[in-house]
Amino acid sequence: MDSNDRIEIYLPDNSKMEMEKGATVGDLALKISKGLYNHSLAGRVNGELKDLSYTLNNGDKVTIIKDDAPEAHDILLHSASHVMAQAVQDLYPEAKVTIGPAVENKFYYDFDKDPAFTEDDLEKIEARMEEIIEEDLEFERKEISRDEAIQLFKEKNEDYKVEIIQDLDQDEKLSLYQQGDFIDLCRGPHVPSTGKIKAFKLLNTAGAYWRGDSSNKMLSRIYGTAFPSKKELNKYLNFLEEAKKRDHRKIGKELDLFHIDQEVGPGLILWHPKGARILQQIKDYWIKAHIDEDYELVQSPHIGQSNLWKTSGHLDFYSEGMFNPMKIEDDAYYIKPMNCPFHIKIYNSDIRSYRDLPIKYAELGTVYRYEKSGVLHGLMRVRGFTQDDAHIICMPEQLDHEIQKLLEFTFDFLDSFGFSDIDVYISTRSEDKYVGSKEMWEEATNALKSSLDDLKIEYQIDEGEATFYGPKIDMKIRDSLNRDWQCTTIQFDFNLAERFNMEYVDSDGERKQPYMIHRAILGSLERFLGVLIEHTKGNFPVWLAPVQVAVLPISDTQIEEAQKVHKELQKHGIRSELNTTSEPVSAKIRKAETDKIPYMFIIGDREIENETVSVRKHMKGDIGTFKRSEIIDTILEEIANKNRSTKN
Repeated sequence: MDSNDRIEIYLPDNSKMEMEKGATVGDLALKISKGLYNHSLAGRVNGELKDLSYTLNNGDKVTIIKDDAPEAHDILLHSASHVMAQAVQDLYPEAKVTIGPAVENKFYYDFDKDPAFTEDDLEKIEARMEEIIEEDLEFERKEISRDEAIQLFKEKNEDYKVEIIQDLDQDEKLSLYQQGDFIDLCRGPHVPSTGKIKAFKLLNTAGAYWRGDSSNKMLSRIYGTAFPSKKELNKYLNFLEEAKKRDHRKIGKELDLFHIDQEVGPGLILWHPKGARILQQIKDYWIKAHIDEDYELVQSPHIGQSNLWKTSGHLDFYSEGMFNPMKIEDDAYYIKPMNCPFHIKIYNSDIRSYRDLPIKYAELGTVYRYEKSGVLHGLMRVRGFTQDDAHIICMPEQLDHEIQKLLEFTFDFLDSFGFSDIDVYISTRSEDKYVGSKEMWEEATNALKSSLDDLKIEYQIDEGEATFYGPKIDMKIRDSLNRDWQCTTIQFDFNLAERFNMEYVDSDGERKQPYMIHRAILGSLERFLGVLIEHTKGNFPVWLAPVQVAVLPISDTQIEEAQKVHKELQKHGIRSELNTTSEPVSAKIRKAETDKIPYMFIIGDREIENETVSVRKHMKGDIGTFKRSEIIDTILEEIANKNRSTKN
């Protein structure tokens, strides 16, 4: 065969493989091994994901994407979404297709259908999907011009697709994917054929506004999931069931912690007494811990004049996240989305010397941000929340020390809530969007890296992912269901210090600009408490539990003594609840278990005679009889230690 009919392909280890001209990614996988081909879904060619049907060129560097590769799951999910859309249009030809991406182990498609889909429809759609998968239809990629695509979807009466395409550039080259009679606009890649989808499940229906805008039409959304095997699918479905049991909205209602009232407003939390008690414990601990770390507490107003937000840049860069202004005496006032400008104003209220630095301001400041109604979700996504905000203002030479102290403080603080499994990321400068000098960025980024290295903390680099005003550390806590939650942010800021002309007088008498670090350990207290509820399943550690001890007299004759025990607990600062109902003690115990109260003190005649209490622990049952002073000391010690590193 002529050498012109051959091409050379580079494998991940830089070894070369000779192929016939016109060979595809799939051909390469098959040549390497039949076993590899059988488990192949796609390929990464010169860094870009491609279908197995993609034709290779001489010199391409190729990695075969197997069905167990990290990238494979999104490809599988997206392919399953196309099968679902085909099934929907087969069963409901009047349904118009909009968009259908893969998101966090799930896929969805939004359809314009009247009436909207119900849960009963899912069984029919699943059955049709099984038939399409059984047919093993090829996913065929086609490239097409923008104008050709518009014409195609106009003929198919797919108005939403036409709208999407019309927003694209005139000379944009588009790709379509077709399996059977179904065709959709899509970048790909996809699995080679529908038969590669081995295990899937449609999960639920929901409503969603077109393009997430509440002024647009409400569409009907179907969520589903897919996995390479039935075993993995069942594992995920079991996870979803457990997550459903731990849903903070469900547990919040059962434990009477909070609710959201539509008359008050979506995304605004009403804290009930027990929920407020938990919040207050977090706040009290936060305040004490920060005072111990030499932070100074400040407090700022909830609104500020428009000029403040112009100077900070919020009106230029963040106005969509702000509520509309209030007109007061010919000026516009905005409810605050952040606390930063107020802390800077406190700093600028006096001349600062290098001897004053670092200055660390901390505030549990309630802020308000406009979130579209479609994204609001219990405590996790709200419109009003309390941010555990702090700003460290320091000289460049103080950076390393302050960052290291801050990291140690953060890890210890999170550990006290039972979060010790934490992933750390450093986001670095984008090449084209940043303020400040490259030297400042390099110095700040090196300070972050150096502090993490000194503490032997592993981290990953997110190249170019920092916001324009400085590098940052992000920390994601892992909960008891192995889910990651964005929590702590340590953010350098070269922007606001310059915008507000922040200065200090250095030892040489020169005025210089300080460095400023934004820092939130918990982020939003509301969101953090939502995560904590799901992490613990509402079984809070003793120090956080809204009621720490339930005092349960066996009968009415022990009520007087039980009242004394109740008051003794309160005297020691232990949150106690006395149950004096006429129910049998077994019913009182069941109620305390349902309310997830950590300790139960049961008092009968024998306990009165011996000045003891019979003690039960939540989920553990009877742990014995104790002298009152002894068990009170045990509980107080448990509260003081805050169960650091205790797994839930």
